[in-house]
Amino acid sequence: MNLYPFIEAEKSSGGNVTRACALLQVSRAAYYAHRTATPSARRRQDTDLAEQVAAIHDESKGTYGAPRVHAELRARGLRHSRKRVARLLREAGRAGRAPKRWRTTTVPDPAATVPPDLIRRDFSCAATDVDTRWCGDITYVHTWEGWLHLATVIDIASRRVVGWATADHLRTDLVAQALDNAVRHRRPEPGVIFHADRGCQYTSARFGALAEDLDVRLSVGRKGQCWDNAVSESFFATIKTELLHRQPWPTRTMAHKAIFEYIEGWFNTRRLHSSLGYLSPAAYEATRHQLEQVA
Repeated sequence: MNLYPFIEAEKSSGGNVTRACALLQVSRAAYYAHRTATPSARRRQDTDLAEQVAAIHDESKGTYGAPRVHAELRARGLRHSRKRVARLLREAGRAGRAPKRWRTTTVPDPAATVPPDLIRRDFSCAATDVDTRWCGDITYVHTWEGWLHLATVIDIASRRVVGWATADHLRTDLVAQALDNAVRHRRPEPGVIFHADRGCQYTSARFGALAEDLDVRLSVGRKGQCWDNAVSESFFATIKTELLHRQPWPTRTMAHKAIFEYIEGWFNTRRLHSSLGYLSPAAYEATRHQLEQVA
């Protein structure tokens, strides 16, 4: 335990240094040597690094833990151990935010014709080309005006949210709008797979007709198996932890605007993903495109 701060406090309050040193069993010579000592190179480096760690943590709005802060430092050319970064975060009283457990939000239609499972829990990034396999799901946001529902379309290869929509209802229009947005924005080759759960919106005849018009092949996971749509569930856990559950939402408009800023201004373009080797979806897609050009 460092006793020198107690002696400094005693001195600043008008106390006697000799008496304070005697009570704490510290020699006066050691005390004065401590006062005149300059910080070590390691301590000075820790001070500078702590400032950068805090800045990165602030940029993530308090969501990054040690692994992502460490990865961002490496991307900026600063190579330090993850344990050191974790220690500096801990000493600053900072920590990342961990997702909560998943919760099912869609209801299956037992009478619907169900497409086959074309994904079979294969959510690997490296073995998948961008815009060949997508997945999606629905979640909800509580506002003072009532529920706001969010439907997404996510590229399995890059983890990018390529299409999304919000509405105050759970009708098929919601998921249809998200898929239509994804196709118009990304313009994939015919036959792109879209994987979802057995919710009635995704197994409806109307959604099937839309997918056929858009040249999209539908895929559906098994009944009651959330891991069959793990990428979508993981995104919802992340956006709830990092945005939706951190503050109240007075209006649906405010929530929609915040979701837009999170997806387009942070998640797709800047947030580091462990499954992508700590790259953002945009950086991962750019890297893959460069490699394809070289090949």
